[in-house]
Amino acid sequence: MPRHPTMYSFRTERFLTSSEGDGLPADTPHVATVPYLAVVADPDSGRRQFVAASLEAAGFAVRAAGNAAGLSAILEDAAPSVLVLDSSLADINVAAPVLALVDLDSPSEVKAVEHTGVRDCIAKPPAAKELIHRATALINLVSRRAERRHEAETLRESLRQVSAALRGTNDPQKIADFVVAGFGETFGADRVCLATFEDDKVPLITAQWHRAGLSPLPPALFATEDARAAADHLWSRAEPLTANGGAPDSADDAELPAELAALNPAAYVAVPMGDGSSSLGIIWIALLDSPREWSRAELGLIQHVAGNAAHGLIQSHLITSQQQVVKQLRQLDKAKTDFLATVNHELRTPLTSIMAYLDMIQENTSDPVSVEVHQMLDIVVRNTERLRLLIEDMLSVSRNGHELSPLQLTPVRLARTLKIVTAALTPLAKLQNVSIVLAPTAEDLNIMADEVQLQQVFTNLVSNAIKFTPGGGRIDVRSSSETEADGTRWATVSVSDTGMGISEDELAHVFTRFYRASNAMSGAVPGTGLGLAITKDIMDRHGGSIDVASELGLGTTVTVRLPLDRHSARTL
Repeated sequence: MPRHPTMYSFRTERFLTSSEGDGLPADTPHVATVPYLAVVADPDSGRRQFVAASLEAAGFAVRAAGNAAGLSAILEDAAPSVLVLDSSLADINVAAPVLALVDLDSPSEVKAVEHTGVRDCIAKPPAAKELIHRATALINLVSRRAERRHEAETLRESLRQVSAALRGTNDPQKIADFVVAGFGETFGADRVCLATFEDDKVPLITAQWHRAGLSPLPPALFATEDARAAADHLWSRAEPLTANGGAPDSADDAELPAELAALNPAAYVAVPMGDGSSSLGIIWIALLDSPREWSRAELGLIQHVAGNAAHGLIQSHLITSQQQVVKQLRQLDKAKTDFLATVNHELRTPLTSIMAYLDMIQENTSDPVSVEVHQMLDIVVRNTERLRLLIEDMLSVSRNGHELSPLQLTPVRLARTLKIVTAALTPLAKLQNVSIVLAPTAEDLNIMADEVQLQQVFTNLVSNAIKFTPGGGRIDVRSSSETEADGTRWATVSVSDTGMGISEDELAHVFTRFYRASNAMSGAVPGTGLGLAITKDIMDRHGGSIDVASELGLGTTVTVRLPLDRHSARTL
């Protein structure tokens, strides 16, 4: 770790002898501290003067007081480096260290200072040499603790920044690079290496950092089986491997991989990265020339960042895998769309010819066909129309989400549209022995919509009702308008049947493409499971809604709502 200047780095040396009047034995040198301020407070004037004179002789700046009031006055405008106080005044709350003068033969005085903020005690009357030594030692102790706190805070802040950088990216290589650079700069290292191992939780990756003047190491040097064995061992005991002067600090049998040990580092830390019961990688921090001790706080922070790195690499690997899956799904979806578009084109071409020839045969008045043939032709026409509708559904699926054409919004008379749809499907309903009843409406509702797509919506709903209603059943088609509390007006169309219905647990899936209810499958009811999905897409694009209510064995009601306010429709 880079060493920070201590709080007492400006001290000067001054050698004093007894000839200078400090009361010390002759020719006994000691170091004076300048410009430290010592505050002396003692009701005994003789002892106060002796303590003050001894400290001044050692180079201290001294201020003295004989009572608590005087001491308080001094502390109001001064920040002393040390306080030398009589035990009677020692019960004081100050930041500076307190050296108490105590009569060791008085149990009451000794007990009085036990519950105060006194850092050290000295017998009174004090010897000058011991007094100066104790005062200087207290100052140095406080300075060293302040230095360590500063270093620890600097270390935490540096590693907080590393952890923040890890959280800011999902790129595994960047995560590894942030870790090695962060450790290298924070600890003043010579080399930092990171390697992950073959595992389905993290990508296989290496990263390294080195100080200026050094060359990179071959990546294979620190991604070996030995490195994995060392990481597994360290992960199992949940602590890093440290060494100072080349020898491991722990008596454990974990060793640095031979390839890295050959670099003969003066000090190093090897910390595993893992998840669950297995290690996923290892980080190696090395100082080649300067031995150093690794504090418990430093090791704890290193492990914390290593844990963040492991978590980040696992997350990045998951995200990368998800992105690959999404990419593959998009490719599959495009392939599906291309396939449907191709099949649609290939089917529509011959179907158009078939329908044209059927029309010609049916309309031929010069050579009319028999009644029996005409009935067969009607069946062919109906099935051809059914095939055409299936092809249109396939085309709608192939376009959904891909190059959606804009809606051609025009004023549409809702009653007229419903009449056209029900009239077109009445022959099919009669063939199934099902009746379609279009309820009259009190008002002729006009909506802004794409008339072709709106006809497809109602065609899908009524044809579905016909398919799922047994002979003798009935289909009711109703329309109305309603006004919401906020003043918006909606056109509502419901299609109700007396068919087989849908179970409650299957209702949530009816708008899913290719989904078919279990009773439709078991009853061999023809269909693709696309009608309601396409209908919902069209309604969503119109700014409307669709809802299905059903009871198994009793029938189904499908309700659609369309905005009567033209500004509510979305021109997508």
